[in-house]
Amino acid sequence: MKTICTLSRLSFLAALAWGLAPTAYGAVFVQCPGDTNGDAVIDSPDPDHPNAKCMHLSGGDGFVTMADGYLQYIFGFADLTGTPPAAAMDAGMLAANFPAPTIALKEGQEFYLTLTNAGMVIRPDLFDPHSVHFHGFPQAAPVFDGMPEGSIAINMGASITYYYNILEPGTFMYHCHVEATEHMQMGMLGNLYVSPAQNELPDGTVLGTHVHQNNASAADTYVYNDGDGSTRYDVEIPIQLGSFDPAFHDASYTVQPLPFAEMKDKYAMMNGRGYPDTVNTDDLPPPVEGGELVNGGKVSQPVDSKVSASVGDRILLRLSNLSVTNFYTVTALGLPMQVVGTGAHILRGPGGTENLYHDTSSVTLGGGEAADVIVDTSGASPGTYFLYTTNLNYLSNNTEDYGGMMTEIVITN
Repeated sequence: MKTICTLSRLSFLAALAWGLAPTAYGAVFVQCPGDTNGDAVIDSPDPDHPNAKCMHLSGGDGFVTMADGYLQYIFGFADLTGTPPAAAMDAGMLAANFPAPTIALKEGQEFYLTLTNAGMVIRPDLFDPHSVHFHGFPQAAPVFDGMPEGSIAINMGASITYYYNILEPGTFMYHCHVEATEHMQMGMLGNLYVSPAQNELPDGTVLGTHVHQNNASAADTYVYNDGDGSTRYDVEIPIQLGSFDPAFHDASYTVQPLPFAEMKDKYAMMNGRGYPDTVNTDDLPPPVEGGELVNGGKVSQPVDSKVSASVGDRILLRLSNLSVTNFYTVTALGLPMQVVGTGAHILRGPGGTENLYHDTSSVTLGGGEAADVIVDTSGASPGTYFLYTTNLNYLSNNTEDYGGMMTEIVITN
């Protein structure tokens, strides 16, 4: 019943979307200094904004496939950067990704983020607006904060451009803040982090006992502007912890009352995938139902969580949690973990002179929390290690055992 209903509905909605397309195209408007054709790509840098960075996201619906093969209907964001305005609505329909496209920024940049609401193709009865909330952004202007009470949410077929002056490094995250419990459970969550200005120091700069390298053969990178090189890392990966309640997603898909009070997540994931899909470095295939593509063949799960490093590397895990239901604890069995930052702030004492980093065997995060964790592999033997949740009931893909919130850290000589 579910498949027949969906396929017939998709045929009707596809025709409806094409019929509405000409009027919708004109509402897509991207603001980006130096962009000459509205695709959010800077063609000729604007001298008044030399450090500008632009991105264009769509908000809408789509599908993903769980690690046990189960189809889930989602709301989400998709990356439209490089897409001409006339093609943006088509590109954004049924294009929802989980997690949302990763946003990687540098301290000192001006970030122009355009959000276009592509609408809900599967649920035309919903006219939900969307927003982007840059979670943890310091001193955000209320109009650009994404909070519906004091900000702007964008309606179907229209666009808004958010402006952020990036002044502080660290691991953040972003999500839709309209009907937040519903939209976040449905998948409107993404990784976001900011690299420090210390990465751009001249080669040979002395940072405490560390000499900074920034040349063609080697370039040091850091989590924060630490001044002593203590947050240096070699390998970096953002990993967002999250989970889905299949009953909630199915209720939305089949137009039933949403079970908010009974929400119970049964699919725990890293970067939108359960193990073993977490270690598949390819895009997951476009989701299907009944042998038919359900979103026009668009890829919806492009982000893996596999970590590859060499002995002696320092691995930076940018961990975040945007779950609306659970705290999660993760551990890297057999590898030392050092927390150097939480909530996009370096762990330093008063005056910023004393390191308050701490060694641990596990990290616990609640919804909206982030931690910067360095794994030093200097004393590790080559092999495969596991980063996984100690909440053992989430080491499964619903009823399928041996999966869930787990990935691999592969260390070679």
